[in-house]
Amino acid sequence: MSDPTDGAVVTVPLGVRVTLARPAIQLIAEEARADILHIKGDAVDPRLRPVTAPGTDVDAIVRPSHVSRLDAALRAHGWTVYSSFAFGSPFGHAQTYLHEIWGYFDLHRLFPGIRLEPSAAFDLMWADRHPIRLAAGVGSAPSIEDQAALLVLNSARSAAPAADPLRTWVDAPGLDRSAVEARIDLLRARVAFAAATGDLDSYRGAPDYALWRAITRGGSRGAEWWGRIRAADSVSSAVMIAARAPLVNVERLQHELGRRPTRREIMRAFFARPARALRELASRSTSRS
Repeated sequence: MSDPTDGAVVTVPLGVRVTLARPAIQLIAEEARADILHIKGDAVDPRLRPVTAPGTDVDAIVRPSHVSRLDAALRAHGWTVYSSFAFGSPFGHAQTYLHEIWGYFDLHRLFPGIRLEPSAAFDLMWADRHPIRLAAGVGSAPSIEDQAALLVLNSARSAAPAADPLRTWVDAPGLDRSAVEARIDLLRARVAFAAATGDLDSYRGAPDYALWRAITRGGSRGAEWWGRIRAADSVSSAVMIAARAPLVNVERLQHELGRRPTRREIMRAFFARPARALRELASRSTSRS
C-alpha cells in the first residue's frame, strides 16, 4: 500500500516554526560561546503580555563583542544574511538571517533608542537577566523592568503603536514606574521614550530628536537621513552615514525583484532617487502652503 502523504508538501505552521527556532538559535549561541538575551515574541514575560505569541521571527540582543562569532556560527548552520546592519534600518541595529527551515532571526547588536554605548548597555541588561524556559533548553531574557522599557521604546517605531505604552506595559502589570524610568535613564534612552509617550517636543535640542521626529511623524526619507546624521555619536560616523545616503539599498531592491538586480537596474534606481527627493520636497511645500 502506498503512503497517502507520499509526494505531499508538509507545511509547518509559522508559530511552531518560530517556537522551535528560538532554542535552535540558543544552541548555536552556546556552541559559539556568544551571550544573547531573548526579546520580543514568546520571550516576553507573561506579566507584560499575558497572551504570549511567538511572533513571526526570533529576536535576540547579542553581546556586541560576540557578534562576529555568532555570525560565523549561524552561517555554518545554514543561515544566510537577508538584510545587513548597514541597510536593515535607520539605526543599523540588527542583521536579519533566513533559514530554509526555521525562518527569520533578527540579531540585534543594539536596541533602537538606547544611546548608552552598546557594550555597556548589554552589560547593564545582562547583569539583571533571568532564565526563561524554551521549547528545548534554557535561555536568558532581560529583567521585567528592562523588558517593559524595551517594549515602550519599540512602540515608538511600531506601525501600530499602543495607544498608551506606559499604561499597557508598565501600569497594567503593576510595575514601579520610577524603576522602569530609572532603567531608561541608565540606558540613555529618554528621547526615544518621550517619542513613544508623546513628549518628544520636550527634547528638541537632543541629537536624536530629528530622527525620532521623522520616524514617529512620517517624515520624508531626506528628513530621516538628516536625523540619522545628527544622531551620529561621532564625526566619523556622521560622515559614513552621509556618504551612504545617496547609495541604492541593493538588499531592498533584491527583495522587491525577487532576484539579484542587474547593474542597469541598480543604476536606474540610483538616478531615480533625486527625482523622488524632489517630489518629497514639493509635497512638503504644498502641505505647508
